[in-house]
Amino acid sequence: MTETPNPHIVDADTLTGEMRPIRRAVLALGSNLGERMASLQGALNAIADTPDVWITGVSPVYETDPVDCPPEAKTYLNAVVLIDTTLAAPRLMDRALAIEDAFERERSEVQNAPRTLDVDLIVVGDRRSDEESLRLPHPRAHLRAFVLQPWLDVDPGAEFPDRGPVADLLDQTDRSGIKLRDDLVLELQ
Repeated sequence: MTETPNPHIVDADTLTGEMRPIRRAVLALGSNLGERMASLQGALNAIADTPDVWITGVSPVYETDPVDCPPEAKTYLNAVVLIDTTLAAPRLMDRALAIEDAFERERSEVQNAPRTLDVDLIVVGDRRSDEESLRLPHPRAHLRAFVLQPWLDVDPGAEFPDRGPVADLLDQTDRSGIKLRDDLVLELQ
């Protein structure tokens, strides 16, 4: 007797013929305008609501001095979110931009201008990209304590692609401008 496949069960991968691997991604969140903590929490909620994205870790929140910003820039709140995702990197970038837009992020010609919300893709698996719209791994994250410290907190064995252990990179940065905010906690809802 031959077994016939059940015609009512659809395997999504066979529809397109593509396998979509699960990749670990690191997203950095930041805000220095408006209700900073509410913006970070809203970004976390929006990431959690994204189809094909699973949050695996959320760092503590840090208050940080602005880096390479205009003189009037106020301090940031920063955190890092670890996710597993089957989304392609460009689609994940589109989602990050949409979340920023939802929090009324204004884009400016001024480099590192103050912002209600910043959602940066730091790494997406082992994906490399040097396109204007998507640079992976993030080209400056390995130099920034406000990304490295929360990343290390949530993933002590983290490795930055082509650069080495996050712990070693953090040791090479100036950490004087970052302060742990124990009184602020991002929560998955």
